[in-house]
Amino acid sequence: FPNTCFLPFARRCSLNAFPLSFFHCPRIHSPKPYLPQPPLVQSNPYNQTPHDLTQARESISEYLQELGLSLEDSISISSNSPKYVQMLVDGVKELEEWNAWNNSNGEGDSLGFKEMIIYMAKEKGDNGKVAFLESVGLPLFSAMSVARYLSSESLPSIIRKVKYMKENIFSAGDDKGGLSGKNARRMMMHLSISSDEDVQQTLSFFEKIEARRGGLEILGLVDATFRFLLESFPRLLLLPVESHLEPMVEFLENIGVPRRSMGNVFLLFPPILFYKIQGIKSKFSTFKKVGAAYKDIGKMLLKYPWILSTSIQENYEQILLFFEEEKIPKTSVDRAIRSWPHLLGCSTSKLKLMVDQFGELGIRNKKFGRVIAKSPQLLLKKPQEFLQRQFQESNSAVFQWSRLVDLSLQLPNPSILFVVLFFEELGLDQETVGKLVSRCPEVFAANIDTTLKKKVELLAEFGISNDHLPRVIKKYPEVLVSDVNKTLLPRHEKISVVVTQSAGYVNRINYLMEMGLSRREIALMIRRFPPLLGYSIKEVLKPKLNFLLNTIGKPVKDVVGYPRYFSYSLEKKIKPRFWVLKGKNIECSLEVMLGKNDEEFAAEFMGVGRMLVSPSATFQ
Repeated sequence: FPNTCFLPFARRCSLNAFPLSFFHCPRIHSPKPYLPQPPLVQSNPYNQTPHDLTQARESISEYLQELGLSLEDSISISSNSPKYVQMLVDGVKELEEWNAWNNSNGEGDSLGFKEMIIYMAKEKGDNGKVAFLESVGLPLFSAMSVARYLSSESLPSIIRKVKYMKENIFSAGDDKGGLSGKNARRMMMHLSISSDEDVQQTLSFFEKIEARRGGLEILGLVDATFRFLLESFPRLLLLPVESHLEPMVEFLENIGVPRRSMGNVFLLFPPILFYKIQGIKSKFSTFKKVGAAYKDIGKMLLKYPWILSTSIQENYEQILLFFEEEKIPKTSVDRAIRSWPHLLGCSTSKLKLMVDQFGELGIRNKKFGRVIAKSPQLLLKKPQEFLQRQFQESNSAVFQWSRLVDLSLQLPNPSILFVVLFFEELGLDQETVGKLVSRCPEVFAANIDTTLKKKVELLAEFGISNDHLPRVIKKYPEVLVSDVNKTLLPRHEKISVVVTQSAGYVNRINYLMEMGLSRREIALMIRRFPPLLGYSIKEVLKPKLNFLLNTIGKPVKDVVGYPRYFSYSLEKKIKPRFWVLKGKNIECSLEVMLGKNDEEFAAEFMGVGRMLVSPSATFQ
């Protein structure tokens, strides 16, 4: 039998328009004669002509205009809802075939094809919502489901809301680099507490996108994800624009969320759109305990929109209590949470593992506070299985593996064992490694193969021997996580100063070579004073070398013997002391001029116990 959902209601059709089985008849017990059954009429799109579909689209456009839509909108919707158009055409064809087979004279017989399309659209009862929802990307079955949810809304109102959201909230949400997807994965990966209903709905939303081609990497591409947003949160189209959406956008802008990033915040946590502004303010007040002002909360919201969820807010209280019991300075905890709010999704039991692990390295209390304040992401590292393959390429693999077993007995969490072992193989003892982490915790967040080993290889290639490497790393561990282009550069990548300046940066090594120093001399300077690798050319190296060459009158080779020259303030120490010596016609080395403290310098060169007056004011 035909699909009866397309038939007119009984009160408007003739009796013959329905199969006999639709009516109640007394049961007859006598044998029934054989009666042929009516053929099952199925829609066959190949029996349709392009003319039928064109006429159907024109009819739907006319119908939508009757509902109050503009000609432009009605044409756009009818042209972008092919499944809806096909459904109405199929319904008309089936009704015509059924009436013809049944020799009925139903109401539809007096209507033309275009009129029947409009008649079918009206009988569906969705008032054009299904066509519109399909035109914005929803599959037909989803569009029908969402349309039922929006039965109380008019089509023009729904269209206005969708246009507002796409033009004002999600217009700049496209991030071709997939940053939203990466942040979504990070948020899920570091969630180790029970989630509330809002977070659960968000996770289901992520799952729908992950199942599509491209996965979560397409999350920030609104054209690709908007349909999933409406499928998961159809209530969005019930929100009023003037009294809710516009004030919400204005409020978030006022707390530091840029309009261009607002769409990504909502995609990472859509339930925010349903919150009342007063409720958001109330949730924000919770974070005053970490000294966060509104502008700080805006930044936290950009990084981790889940901070507004109930489960995260409750866990926040537990985290503060945990760090208080561990005697971690609150100022350090506050800074860590503000800069890396993903910590709020981490259970205290997991945090305990990392706190204990760093404690085994002698990093506790205030020291640990300094570490997490600088690199809070270290708290989110997960315990890992021992992977012997990490060390298979080493010549001392047997020793390394046995040492790894020894370390595993000392440290409860093996996630940083490989880094500890890596530094021990370079000649640093465990106590020194602990101090190194306190100073530069970023090294523990770095990948051994892609970052640490490569930096060590570059240092060796430049002339830093294995004997001097531990001292260089101990004095300046930042070199292991710094930008290679700004510190070290292999021989085959030598770049001239002019070229690198035009590119926006100048390699420090190349700059010193351009100033007349050889690679061997620069390597010697690095061994003597490793922090040299961290100095800015524009702010430190260039002005101090210019003063050395043009004012003091010493050759550039003098800095090889005393590279610490670059560590002193040009205005507060180098210039004042030079003018004192120049006024007394005293010639001395850079080390003699700068290596003494103020009292020693004043006693030797000025004949007083200390420098009471700035020499620069006297001799310039």
